[in-house]
Amino acid sequence: MTTSVDHPSPPPGPDDKGGFVAPARSGTARRAGRLPPAIWVLGLVSLFMDVSSEMIHGLLPAYLVGTVGLSVAMVGLLDGVAEATALGVKVFSGAISDALGRRKILAVIGYGLAALCKPLFAVGDVAVVITARVVDRFGKGIRGAPRDALVADLAPSAMRGAAFGLRQSLDSVGALLGPLLAIALMMALDDDVRTVFLIAAIPGGLSVLLLAAFVREPPRSDAATQRPLQWPLRTAELRRLPSSYWSVVAVGAALMAARFSEGFLVLRAQHQGLALTLVPLVLVGLNIVYAASAWPAGRLADRVSRPTLLAVALAVLLVSQLVFTFDGPGPVAVGVALWGLHLGLSQGVISAMVADTAPSSLRGTAFGVFHLVSGVATLLSSTVAGVAWEVSGPVTTFFFGAAMTTLTLVGLLVVRRRSAVRPDGGAPTSTS
Repeated sequence: MTTSVDHPSPPPGPDDKGGFVAPARSGTARRAGRLPPAIWVLGLVSLFMDVSSEMIHGLLPAYLVGTVGLSVAMVGLLDGVAEATALGVKVFSGAISDALGRRKILAVIGYGLAALCKPLFAVGDVAVVITARVVDRFGKGIRGAPRDALVADLAPSAMRGAAFGLRQSLDSVGALLGPLLAIALMMALDDDVRTVFLIAAIPGGLSVLLLAAFVREPPRSDAATQRPLQWPLRTAELRRLPSSYWSVVAVGAALMAARFSEGFLVLRAQHQGLALTLVPLVLVGLNIVYAASAWPAGRLADRVSRPTLLAVALAVLLVSQLVFTFDGPGPVAVGVALWGLHLGLSQGVISAMVADTAPSSLRGTAFGVFHLVSGVATLLSSTVAGVAWEVSGPVTTFFFGAAMTTLTLVGLLVVRRRSAVRPDGGAPTSTS
């Protein structure tokens, strides 16, 4: 008697004509509905590191100005340099993980650097604190693209949306718990911020131990493990990325241009009279909705068209931005909740789309380039939003965001319609 076995579907990717064909949903994935344990571990790694980072970042601006003695302008410059460092490193770390055929080691190094630099913030010396801030972002840059590529390598092709959604959801839980823990410790320790920074190193260290001990990298069977080591991020490698991938990059950049920094939500809440001591509740509320919606949205993305779900996310963002143009605490609360829902609907989905459209041997490069382009778009849009706020006020800023969101939504619908028609004029294909 012969036993029938459901084999996993091959990973989705570009077809030989440059179009994109959705992956078939395997019977095994439908029945089991279980993600590999390593995906859960990677989610917990993100959670603990976000708890560690947000414990510090929530207190850092006031600490740098009030204790270390930096000016507000210097704090802004430091943040800009730190974030630019992270963006620049991301693209190279992803490409290096492809060239090595290994991703976990780079992720461990990135998380390890971030964990090791946490106690340095408590030193108080200007040079040491600046170095710690840059090294922290350097570590974030190293780990980002290899970690996302590792998630894509570990997850079954029919469950990538759920995998990225789960990791993003747990990451958001960490972003929620970090500030709350910092507030509780500050109250318990009589505002001893340096002790809080030292305690923040503990969850950071746990994240590294979890990653090193409990995540086993899957064997690589692609050409990356068989070709000689070469300088990463070569033009020839970028040309191997299909047009479907670059369409996702363009949509992602437009999305980031439409969705400026969440700091503007905090400023809007203050503008509407929210007391300074209650301002952190804006990000707390946002992350509650974000964490609650990211995993369900990722699972939904494995069952419906991903571009369609992303279009719904953009529509939610558009409504949120329009709500923020109204005065009063009610619109602010609704706008924050909708913004968090938008993040939950979009972040894991767009990551799954990157993984779907990139060859497995270039996933690290693909995520690195995507993060770089998206990060630059965010920096530019936040700059424009800030200028609009200064010149014309907050209402203009959110109308600017709404206009950009509308353009992005139209662009996504155009790209989706084109990708649904084969270049040879054949029948439309499903888009995942």
